[in-house]
Parts: sequence; structure tokens; C-alpha cells
Amino acid sequence: MTTFFAFIVAILILVSLHEFGHYIVARWCGVKVVRFSVGFGKPFYTKKRGDTEWCLAPVPLGGYVKMVDTREGNVAEEDLPYAFDKQHPAKRIAIVAAGPLTNLALAVLLYGLSFSFGVTEIRPYVGTVTPSSIAAKAGFEAGDRIQSVNGTAVRDWGDAQTEIVLNLEAGKVNVAVQTESGSEAVRVIDAAGTPEAGKVAKNQANIGLLPFKITTRLGSVLEGSPAAKAGLQAGDRLVGADGEPLDDWTQWTQLFRSSPGKKIEIAYERDGTMLSTGLRPDTQELADGTLIGRAGVAPAMDEEWAKQVRHEYRPTVGEAFAMGWDRMTGYAMMTVRFFGKLITGNASLSHVSGPLTIADAAGQTAAMGLQSYLEFLALVSISLGVLNLLPIPVLDGGHLVYYTAEWIRGKPLSERVQAIGLRFGLAAMMLLMMVAFFNDINRLFG
Repeated sequence: MTTFFAFIVAILILVSLHEFGHYIVARWCGVKVVRFSVGFGKPFYTKKRGDTEWCLAPVPLGGYVKMVDTREGNVAEEDLPYAFDKQHPAKRIAIVAAGPLTNLALAVLLYGLSFSFGVTEIRPYVGTVTPSSIAAKAGFEAGDRIQSVNGTAVRDWGDAQTEIVLNLEAGKVNVAVQTESGSEAVRVIDAAGTPEAGKVAKNQANIGLLPFKITTRLGSVLEGSPAAKAGLQAGDRLVGADGEPLDDWTQWTQLFRSSPGKKIEIAYERDGTMLSTGLRPDTQELADGTLIGRAGVAPAMDEEWAKQVRHEYRPTVGEAFAMGWDRMTGYAMMTVRFFGKLITGNASLSHVSGPLTIADAAGQTAAMGLQSYLEFLALVSISLGVLNLLPIPVLDGGHLVYYTAEWIRGKPLSERVQAIGLRFGLAAMMLLMMVAFFNDINRLFG
């Protein structure tokens, strides 16, 4: 229910404000607005104010603004000066652009509000490299500080991860780092076309980098788990298994996963005393039939390293909104570059997400708290704004192209040209929607 309501609230806020942007600029430009509807379908609530009928409809997946337009039917003589299609192209451009620009402005507002509560910045340091991962094969080492990806400077861990993932399938990814010793190096990721890169694109795996260092000390032990039954407690430091020393958490993870139902003799340290116990991981079957072991433990982080990597501060209100502007412009440009990579074949369609993934993210961020949910809304608002500005007929960006061409030519494009563009736009959007739904189902249920 949290996921459902968080998703519905997100859609109603983002789409309704998008349409309100169209509405308010239309009124400023002297266009008569007949209806403003929140939701689709037959309205169950209507209220007339002035010339506009305000409606609530039962399908809360969007909304629309209906203006007087001679292309959509007969218009009364007295309303002709207020018809949308009778306005100067500059006015129509302003009305159409107002929706997506409202989404971008909303993102700045949401980020500014979120950052006003405080900012936790994760610096782009590599704390842990998963053995045999994409990152390990590229030579990443704990202590590396990522400076740029393919020449694009990165500010924090999120920037570094995003740049690497989006460039992963376009060819070699050159990651400039400063090593722990202070020397400069370039880690080259060459994973394009590999199954590992495909899993990363589908959000089924990661590249094998974590900003925090993980210790062999237990951070938590699940109640009733094999580890709890074996007497292990949070704070214990795992030392070895079956007489062999294991000093890396990934080795313990691999051991537990590869030992379903098998008894393991564990050596561990508690309060300076060496102890031992027998642990038999539970057996869990994955979707593909593979059996893995689960011990029910999670590691503790290296707190000294975490203090170096994590930077927490509370900006002033002005600084928070300036940061919101920077974050909005950065993500907007990244989204534009992503669509460019899609067109040129340098990015995977697996990165495209649809409503199911958005709903899942809405539920997760809402459960994490208001700040996380605000930043989720901001990110989706940017995506909605940029998507609608793409020069594809049926989207706002396509109409902007038509009206700009009309302004330059002094007359509209022919109906034939507009009809061809409309068919192309509908086909492109239908294909994108099908890909998005397929990816959603694959991510969530595959």
C-alpha cells in the first residue's frame, strides 16, 4: 500500500503541475481554457470557475488541459480570438514549453527543500572491490579516489557510479583515479557486450565497487538464523573457517553461499578471546534453480574510513537551492546525453524504466523518509521534463518544432508533413513504452 500511494501521489503531483504550467501560461497569453482535469476518464467531481471547468477523474495516471481550438471542432464566433491555434507561434511556443519547464523548476524546488534538511555527501572513494567483478578486472583497488569518467569530472560517488554505468556498453570506459599512495592512474573498464555488463544495465548486478570498507566484524546477526543458532553475536570478528584464515568479507560471503547445508567450523574473536563454533548455512533456491547458502549475518563498516568518505553538513537556504539548480541541470544534461547514446546505439535499452520500476522506487524512497522521497520526486520530474522536450511529434518538444518552423516560414507545415510526423511520434513512443514495460517486468519478476 505504501508503494501504491507513494506512486499515485508522485504521478498526481508531477503531472498535475506539468499541466498547470500549460494552464497558467495559456491564461497569461489570452487563451480560453475550457477544462483542467486531474486524472483521466469521466469526471466524478467538477467545479466551474470562470471559463474553466475543474475536474477530478477516476484514473489517477495523469491529467490534461483542454483549450479552445478550431482544429478540434466548431468554435463560437466570440471565442475565436481566444483559440489556441489562432495565437501567434511565439505564444503557442510559450504555452507548450511551460509544462516541461515547470517540471524542471519543480525539481529545483524539491532538491532545495531536501538539501535544506541537511546533505550527506559520499565522496568518490573506492572502499571495497568485489573479487572477479567488472571493477576488479579493470584493476580498481581499495583507496582509489575517482576523479573523472571518460573525461567528465565527478563530484561524488553517485556521479561516478552513474557515469560508469551509462558508458559501460558504449566501449571502453576510462576512469581516472588517484591511488591511495597519491599517484595518478587510469582504470580501463572494457566490458561492452559482456553478460556482466548486461546484468548491470538490467539492474540485476553492480560493477563491483562500494564506497565503504567492509570489515570481517559482524554488524548484525539475524534472529533465528544459522549464525544466531551457532552463538555468533554482533561485534564478533570472524577469523577463519575449517582451519583456513579468511581476512576479507567477500571470502566469507563466497564461503557461505557455496556451502548450503554444509557444516563449517568457524573461528572468531570476541572481546579479545578466540572462540570457535559450528555453523551450517540454510539452503535457499534461486529463481534459476541454483542452491545457495545463507548464514544470516551482515558485516560492520570500517568507521574510520566511513568518516573520511562521508561528509555531512547543513547548507543555508540559498546554498540549498543553488545546489538544487546544479543538481537539476546536471541530471537534465545527463538525461539528454543518455537519449543521445540510445539513438547512436551507445547505450542499452535496458536502462529504460517504466511505471512499475518508478512505483517500486516510489515505495522504497517513501519508506526511507521524506528527504529521500523528495529527491525521488525531483529526479522523476527532471525525467518527465526532459522527455517532453524531446523533438518527437505527440510530445511537447515535437509541437515546439512545428510552431518554431511555422514562425520561421510564416505559415504552418503542411497537414501531410504533420500527419507523417504524428505517425512517427506515436510509433516511437509506443516502442519506448513496450521496452519500458518489458524492462520493468524483467527487473521485478525475471
